[in-house]
Amino acid sequence: MDKVSPDCPYPGCFFCVMKEANPSKRRASVLKFFRELPSQDDDGQVLPISGLWNTAMAHPNDPEFIELGIFECMAALIWKGLKNRRWLSHDQNIYIPYYAAHIIGSYTMNMEEFAEMAVHAGVIPPLVELLRGRLTWVEQRVAVRALGHLATYATTFPALASQGEILELSIQLAMSSLEIVYSHFYQFVDRRLSYHCDLLTRGMGGVEMESRKAEEWASQLQCWSLQLINCFAFKPEFLPTICKPEFLAKLPGMWGGLVNESSPAGIGLLRTICHHKLGRGPVASCPGVIDALCNIARSSDDWQHMAIDCLLWLLQDPSTCHKVIDKALPVLIDLAEVTTLGDHKKLGDSIVNFLQEYIQSPGTGRNSISSHVKDQVEELLDSRERLKWEKNMPKEDLHIKQAAALVVKLEGNSSFSSEDISGAASKYSEALALCPMRSKKERIVLYSNRAQCHLLLQQPLAAISDATHALCLNKPINRHAKSLWRRAQAYDMLGLAKESLLDAILYINECSQSTDPDGFSKNKVPEYAERFVKKQMRAAWLFREAAIKHGGVHCEGGVAGNGCGQESDDSEWETASESDVGDDGKDELGDEWKKKKDRNNKASKKDRKQGYNLQVTEDDA
Repeated sequence: MDKVSPDCPYPGCFFCVMKEANPSKRRASVLKFFRELPSQDDDGQVLPISGLWNTAMAHPNDPEFIELGIFECMAALIWKGLKNRRWLSHDQNIYIPYYAAHIIGSYTMNMEEFAEMAVHAGVIPPLVELLRGRLTWVEQRVAVRALGHLATYATTFPALASQGEILELSIQLAMSSLEIVYSHFYQFVDRRLSYHCDLLTRGMGGVEMESRKAEEWASQLQCWSLQLINCFAFKPEFLPTICKPEFLAKLPGMWGGLVNESSPAGIGLLRTICHHKLGRGPVASCPGVIDALCNIARSSDDWQHMAIDCLLWLLQDPSTCHKVIDKALPVLIDLAEVTTLGDHKKLGDSIVNFLQEYIQSPGTGRNSISSHVKDQVEELLDSRERLKWEKNMPKEDLHIKQAAALVVKLEGNSSFSSEDISGAASKYSEALALCPMRSKKERIVLYSNRAQCHLLLQQPLAAISDATHALCLNKPINRHAKSLWRRAQAYDMLGLAKESLLDAILYINECSQSTDPDGFSKNKVPEYAERFVKKQMRAAWLFREAAIKHGGVHCEGGVAGNGCGQESDDSEWETASESDVGDDGKDELGDEWKKKKDRNNKASKKDRKQGYNLQVTEDDA
């Protein structure tokens, strides 16, 4: 430790030590550095810690610093920051607990051996203190990350489980994390701690960058809390603590989403809970959770398969089946033509087999479901019989059926053009009954057209069902552009902003990549689609609930107002197509209608025409 660069102002500088050519001397010097650093009060201590942080992120599987005592050093530095506020406020020491916890998390995320050494080095107690919020939410974020990594290993989980409060603290943090970040950082720009701003921007300054990063970190804080809870949820003895109604009700809304797309968020934890019989009872007793699972199961969400798992397990459990059957069965029926989804192979066949067994089971089955759902199940089972029957049917007869379906579809198109929307929907239903089951492209068109009829008839649930049928038949699944757009609008009618946003974004993506005339340029998103996405992004804003609670968002007509970093115009958003349908009702809407009409008339004619065609298309083929 005596070797110092002539230009270095710090005695025993860590960076100078690392330049030592002799490996034995360098290791001895690093070992001494780690032992002595926590007891020193010199300026510039944050520099070697930040260097170690960069090293840990770049080489998390390198054992050298682990063997030389980095975990003991980092644990001691966190304790020092917690107990000695004078030292913490001196120079740039305020950064050190954050870096120390981050280093622990980075070195334990891949290697169980390193995690065991970290536990033996005593890292858990100081990390728990940070998890309690003894400093700020920024340190909580890296503490829950590190504890989450330690909880994933069989050999180190018991050490965390013995700290009974970790689970309770994680649950509270998952529920309150967004509000904490919003009220302690996002809401008041002038009160932001400077070191928080520095950490979030990492050299890229500006209020906008800080706010974007705060959203990302808030999402991570929540998702990493859920990951830690998920490790406990695999053990049945912890489920009573986790399965409290207040927490379960919030889980579906804990959405990694576009901000943190690598996390399964709340739905992943629900899947773990539903895997256990002990967890299924509390979940089935929360109607809001079942509604959310049904919405996610039907959506284009990357975690769709997790929601389907939950519904299947709840239905297959005799103690919970009767509580969810009327809501879950229609969803599974919509998904019965899916082939592969996530880890599921032949998912549709599994669903049909389950429904068949359920209907045929004595004492339950038919008597436990409503007549409407019963009819849906019968229709699905009949369609499977049709498929078997068609396999032995002469090709000529299949062509006749297909031609007959086409004639009826054209009649439906004619009815649609004549503004007989109900008549068109009936014709599309008739065509579906005629159309061969193997004619998937034609059936996609029929379902999608009927979904449009339901939209115009203000029947969003039926529109979602039909659009989902079309999306399940499509290959790849969830990639039929017009069905995505129609389902996005149906979700919007129901106020399901997240589901609507996902479908709208996928619709834009599909159209930008399509060679179809109804597609659009990769370099220009039409105004009707852009406005729609902005509306959903505002309604699905990560901090929306916290902002409403703290007065940062004023809701009018269910649309978020200021505080979202977007336009202050809170008038009801609409697609360009809606502004072009006609002038009926303008006298009743008065001046507000005229203002909206004037704004939308500024959109390009091409964009408005595309939006209109999507709204009233006669034929998707």
